[in-house]
Amino acid sequence: MLPIHEIIANPKAKEIYFTVRKHGTVSKQTLLDESGLTISTLTRILDELLSQELLVEVGFGESTGGRRPTLYETNPSYAYLLGLEISRTHAKLVLTDFHLRLLGEHTWSMDAGLTPELLMESLHRQGLQMLDAASVQLSRVAGLGIGAVGPLDRTAGVILNPARFPAEGWSQVHIKEQLEQRLGVPVYLDNGANTALLGEYWAGSNRMQQHLLYLHAGIGLRSAIMNDGRLLYGIIDTEGAVGQMIIDRAGVPPQIPGGNAGAWESYVSVRTLEGQAREAWRLGSSTSLRALAEHAEALEFVHLLEALQERDPVMIRLFEEMAVACGIGLANLINILHPEEVILGGPLFLAADFYETATRIALERTYYRGQYNVRFTRSSLGERAVATGACALVLHQLTS
Repeated sequence: MLPIHEIIANPKAKEIYFTVRKHGTVSKQTLLDESGLTISTLTRILDELLSQELLVEVGFGESTGGRRPTLYETNPSYAYLLGLEISRTHAKLVLTDFHLRLLGEHTWSMDAGLTPELLMESLHRQGLQMLDAASVQLSRVAGLGIGAVGPLDRTAGVILNPARFPAEGWSQVHIKEQLEQRLGVPVYLDNGANTALLGEYWAGSNRMQQHLLYLHAGIGLRSAIMNDGRLLYGIIDTEGAVGQMIIDRAGVPPQIPGGNAGAWESYVSVRTLEGQAREAWRLGSSTSLRALAEHAEALEFVHLLEALQERDPVMIRLFEEMAVACGIGLANLINILHPEEVILGGPLFLAADFYETATRIALERTYYRGQYNVRFTRSSLGERAVATGACALVLHQLTS
């Protein structure tokens, strides 16, 4: 197989392929109207993409008076994609087709024993087993994408020096080079928020928005920005820097080395919520939390969700306060970036009422909200957003 960025050589053909992908199913007339191409040029491009098996004909649309129009879709079986998420809590490998439909999955716990070398060895083994189970040859894999905790050197494919990894050895990991040698397929690296945003962008048919903001609220806060259909990169990898936005100048001291007092992440994160719940356990102010754990340090996020579901007053208050702080930070980002759509992912947005409260507060504090109607959506990919988005990172090379 050609390198994925060389499969479609003609820039106009790349645009047509991408337009078909975004529509899901589309007629030749719609492609003609949107592309501005002549009928002869469009016909030639469609014939080329059909002969490459990148596109398939899927029947006919409704007639508007003449012949019924041929309908086109991208070919989900043209090739296959591997995607790897590397976070502080787990690593996840997925196999998808070209429509990002899940064909296989394996998850590792990022414990003290999972060094980079052990993960790569296991990934090689599990990847081959996954392909075999799906009856896919390794030669049909277009590449492996990786969405990892930063900081990263994306171009060189190096995980630099991520903080708070349980295992040793996760500094200066040349993961692109090493996995390309093991698997024999191209490997692409980006931070997890960027891959998640790419996944949402490619997975949703008829998602025509070009200006997107993605926020993941979990152990920390991570964000990604898309402008005019392209990921926005700074001079350094800054995936987690959004959490250091100051929302209270006289706020709590920094929770990480080099962090800011009053930082957004100090008010909105699973880590912060667990700390608040443990303090409530020590004070004896929540009978639900006391019943769920024998001591304060045993409390984890899953226990807090259980207490919230039981309508524990302490947890209702803590989640509500956190959702309000989340909405304030979102409003700051919206007022600066003016996205068409804000996609919200991560475990906090799955908690009862958190999404609704955070988005309500954000809208209330959005400037020109009468004229500027930002759209909020939950992540459609859920817990697989980063890994599936890592597959989309490979797919994105096709039209870049």
